[in-house]
Amino acid sequence: MLAAPIYLDYHSHSLIEPRVLRRMIEAYSAVDANPHSTHKHGGAAHGAVETARGQVAELIGSRTSEVVFTSGATESNNLALGGLLEHLKSVGKRRIAVSAIEHASILEKASDLRRQGWIIDVVPVAWTGRVDLAALEAILDETTGLVSVAWANHEIGVVQPMEEISRIVRSKGALLHSDLAQIAGKLPISTSLLDLASVSAHKLGGPTGVGALHVSRRLRPKLLPMLRGGGQEGGARSGTVSPPLCVGFGTACALASEEMAQEAVRVTRLRDRLRSRLLAIPGTVENGDGQAKLPGNLNVVFEDVDGEALVLRLQDEVSLSTGSACSAKILEPSHVLLAIGLSRQQAESAVRIGLGHGTTSGEVDKAADAIERAVEALRSTRRRA
Repeated sequence: MLAAPIYLDYHSHSLIEPRVLRRMIEAYSAVDANPHSTHKHGGAAHGAVETARGQVAELIGSRTSEVVFTSGATESNNLALGGLLEHLKSVGKRRIAVSAIEHASILEKASDLRRQGWIIDVVPVAWTGRVDLAALEAILDETTGLVSVAWANHEIGVVQPMEEISRIVRSKGALLHSDLAQIAGKLPISTSLLDLASVSAHKLGGPTGVGALHVSRRLRPKLLPMLRGGGQEGGARSGTVSPPLCVGFGTACALASEEMAQEAVRVTRLRDRLRSRLLAIPGTVENGDGQAKLPGNLNVVFEDVDGEALVLRLQDEVSLSTGSACSAKILEPSHVLLAIGLSRQQAESAVRIGLGHGTTSGEVDKAADAIERAVEALRSTRRRA
């Protein structure tokens, strides 16, 4: 029986943490009820959901009352950009600003709003992947209602200077949203700098199909739901919440809260070990600011190698990707890499590597060997062509 490939795609999905899985299996028996029902079974399920809500809130520095459960960060991002439109119009603000390297769920929603008549400003980034703060300040004016900047990027892993971004946005009287899907559970954050924030369970060792939107207390009454029905989640998001999924999400957040500091050190050490091996391959360049990255991120260009071809050649040995899994079926170079100044050819030669809680030092060494062999093989084939 062939061994499973080494998993190095933690940005698209963090493998479920075994302790989370065990807790969820228990929950499917212990709280298998509608948490919105008033009988005892419903009460037990409701209690489990509220415990999980508190665990999510603690991880991101929010209040329990400010956490709205959703199906994931994509829904949260759409609700963040769409749920306050009536409020923004009522106060004369018809502009929304997003960074050039946001996740597709932000950029596509922004495009929809542009077609509806909203003015969408795109904030450029430097070659480092960090938002151009001077450009941000110049773009914003009194009619800007909302700004969305992910705290850490989903492809190049660059962490934004959120304190400075928050200061600029608030000085202009605008609201600030951030997609926390990549950074939550990896590095310390606080929603005190934000008005809205999106989180996804499966990016931090929890289950797929559940996430949350932090909505500051003062904005909560102004947020209009996208999904209408029974008025669950305090009217912000109708639909029956899954207690086992919430339990898994909460457990993952609780584990991250307890273990984040030491895990960040461990994963960073492994990432740096892999980085040293890969950058020793001639014609290899790292993308983004290498000093301001998520602990497990590597995004590199292998000159004269097609990124998709490399991923396919490695599929039996190492699982990695060329960019966001949400746009994996789109045969276009990464908009993130183009935004930081790479040429189309360079962007098509890049791969994204993500290390996480299950990654070991032995896997890093084996993966480095496999990648080195694959790069050399593809280059040899190209030279002979």
